[in-house]
Amino acid sequence: MKIAVLGTGYVGLSTGVCLSEIGHHVTCMDINEQKIQQLNQGISPIYEPGLEELLSLNMNAGRLNFTTSLSTGIAGAEIIIIAVGTPQADNGAADLTYLEQAAEDLAPYLVQGSIVVIKSTVPVGTNDRIKKLIESQTNFEIHMVSNPEFLRQGSAISDTLKADRIIIGSENKDAAEKVKAMYLPLNVPVILTSTKSAEMIKYASNAFLAMKISYINEIANLCEAFGADVEDVAKGMGMDKRIGEAFLKAGIGYGGSCFPKDVKALLHTASQIGLNFWLLKETIAINEFQRELLVKKAVKRFGDLQGLKIAMLGLAFKPETDDMREAPSIKLAEALSKLGADTIAYDPVATENAKKVIGETIKYANSIDKAISDADAVFIVTEWETVKQINLPDMLHKMKQPIIFDGRNCLSEENIKTCKKVEYYPVGKPAIIIV
Repeated sequence: MKIAVLGTGYVGLSTGVCLSEIGHHVTCMDINEQKIQQLNQGISPIYEPGLEELLSLNMNAGRLNFTTSLSTGIAGAEIIIIAVGTPQADNGAADLTYLEQAAEDLAPYLVQGSIVVIKSTVPVGTNDRIKKLIESQTNFEIHMVSNPEFLRQGSAISDTLKADRIIIGSENKDAAEKVKAMYLPLNVPVILTSTKSAEMIKYASNAFLAMKISYINEIANLCEAFGADVEDVAKGMGMDKRIGEAFLKAGIGYGGSCFPKDVKALLHTASQIGLNFWLLKETIAINEFQRELLVKKAVKRFGDLQGLKIAMLGLAFKPETDDMREAPSIKLAEALSKLGADTIAYDPVATENAKKVIGETIKYANSIDKAISDADAVFIVTEWETVKQINLPDMLHKMKQPIIFDGRNCLSEENIKTCKKVEYYPVGKPAIIIV
């Protein structure tokens, strides 16, 4: 098939690259000329493992192209996918400005019966709204398909090529079957629904996973108070098939481009019809508390953080991405700065993005060694593999005080217990103190 993708952000680029990988001829479009020039040189503007390799491979095979011209990109396309951002507005709702602009920009190039797929995360009813917007300018019928993405940053390629399921929502059976055929080479389960059900599936899924994270974090705080081990508790819970083990890892909260935004958007949608979604309100409140957990632990340990050197290991909201959106490191940096700590952070890929968000309130190191040197305490914020595999005796020797606050429970307790002198404070588990 010939596919057009409007938007070369995280979702659009990952989708376009993977569709070309399974044999389609894909043209990705974006109004950002600099980004398109970069992509035409085989350079990905985002960090995602495996993406740049597939990008170059499919460009060289002639299946993947990039352009700023909508007329060029859409010409002859059997399916047009919109994958532009729907950021959070001030009131918590999804801001559909980019989506509406994309629809208006596309309209002059569409033809009778064009299939327009919305892959962006949108509130229930958005596909109907966009259909009316486009048809008001074309004076002919087009077919809308809701096809939400379920990509995890750091594993987007695998999540696309080995998806759990593909959701296709449309009021037109032929359009739905056409999009289904596009995904046929993946050989994964496909669920056909109405557009509104497909839109709701995306929000309901992300909100549930966010809720699951907040739940295990509350259990972790309870475990810590009573001396239980949240990892044992999570394992015991997760072996129940009704519950499952995924997203039961305690830590310092969720972040990124999806969970925070989607939970608030669903809450806003509920409020518009007068429904108090108490569960989502608590999910958000718990996550906000959890983001500053390491600072609370440090204050409890030291009393006063003024003048102490704190090393933050990790800035991105999760490993294998440079995404800083809603990253716990932002709140931690702000809180440490207010308390007068001298904070220095290291991240293998997200430092430049972090500087744009956090600014100069903290310092940045280009290696773990430089960050931890002479530190009074280390905060583990992102569970990068380089952090998990760190040489503990060497790290503790470089520090001024051998104190670790592990916000991701990613260090081996067996290794911790072999240290001659250490204070190790995990989340939801008893501290290990060797003096």
